[in-house]
Amino acid sequence: MSEQKKTNPSLPVLLGVMGDPIAHSKSPAMHNAALQAAGVNGMYMPLHVRPEQLESAIRGIVALGYRGVNITIPHKEQVMQYLDVIDESARLIGAVNTIVNEEGKLTGYNTDGIGYVRSLKEEAVPELAGKRIAVLGAGGAARGVIYALALEKPEQISILNRTADRAVALASDLRAHGLGDITGSGMEDAAAVLASADIVINTTAAGMHPHVDDVPVDPALIRAGAAVSDLIYNPLETRLLRESRQRGCTVHGGLGMFIYQGAVAFEHWLGIPAPVETMRRAVLDSF
Repeated sequence: MSEQKKTNPSLPVLLGVMGDPIAHSKSPAMHNAALQAAGVNGMYMPLHVRPEQLESAIRGIVALGYRGVNITIPHKEQVMQYLDVIDESARLIGAVNTIVNEEGKLTGYNTDGIGYVRSLKEEAVPELAGKRIAVLGAGGAARGVIYALALEKPEQISILNRTADRAVALASDLRAHGLGDITGSGMEDAAAVLASADIVINTTAAGMHPHVDDVPVDPALIRAGAAVSDLIYNPLETRLLRESRQRGCTVHGGLGMFIYQGAVAFEHWLGIPAPVETMRRAVLDSF
């Protein structure tokens, strides 16, 4: 962790989240609680930014003296062209969700994957080395999660996606960066892959509110005793997790990923430990 950032104590630290839409975001509740708990004079605001306004909004970070912002849908990829520096992991993932303003120089990071892995290890599977992991989905969320998982040295990561070509392409790209044994295939291979998986991770939107009865794969295909994780945090327990738990699996919801990606961003901005439990309580209270 870096040393505490230099800020003018007489001015509030300005932070925010840019997205379209943004009114639903739990980030302001979480980060404002964190600032208060950490004794930081600051505020974190929702910033509704349409795609055609993104370049101007990013310039506004510097003009208005923001310490940093989070970036959410649909801007995570487009925003990269407007930044001065892209962290290596964000460049490989191809998306930025956190920007730090260091005296006018804007640096982009991606805290989604590292936040997810921190949550998974603390809440469900303490040791990922040597594990066989199945990832459902091959979109942007999957890419960030797989990158962070690969750094933990699992035995194998298998990507399953409705469109097999996307899974194969993502696996090939990540292997090319020396990230280990990563394979991709279509959902027709789900039964064989899930039968031997130690950990199954859903990165798709299947099961997210309001479509709470959807599942990305038949939970009956997942072996009893595996760990099943879902990036979705609304609802807190998806149908996939509920039915997996009933079959003897360890389950892990997406709330932790949301909190820990925010915690890593908080630490990038301020250089002090994030009050994780305060952040968790604030998000739960906001539902």
